[in-house]
Amino acid sequence: MGSVMARLSKNFTSEEFACKCGCGYDTPDKELIRKLQRARDIYAKPMFITSGCRCPKHNKNVGGVSSSAHITGKAADIATPSGKERFLIIKALLEAGFTRIGINFSKNFVHVDVDSTKPSPTIFSY
Repeated sequence: MGSVMARLSKNFTSEEFACKCGCGYDTPDKELIRKLQRARDIYAKPMFITSGCRCPKHNKNVGGVSSSAHITGKAADIATPSGKERFLIIKALLEAGFTRIGINFSKNFVHVDVDSTKPSPTIFSY
């Protein structure tokens, strides 16, 4: 609410990463944005961020774990509308250097993070 949209990279803005509760938290980690932009360049199509930064309260409300990388701005969830697009997005994420990827098949998104406190390299589903 009231925050000004900032361009984070060629294809991403702070608005896309803003906490969905409206608290104004919209500042993702620079390494996350750098790698996401690299992946976006490889993918060569828009990537839709479904969840970026989350304040602890919103994270709890959406069922996120208390140690979620979203809380520190080190994670993003990307919409994957089909199996083919999911494959192409994951391929681009790997090429861009991501080593932590989560796949949520029931909600059609891929999670990526740059949280060095978590196990890596890994691909997990949830």
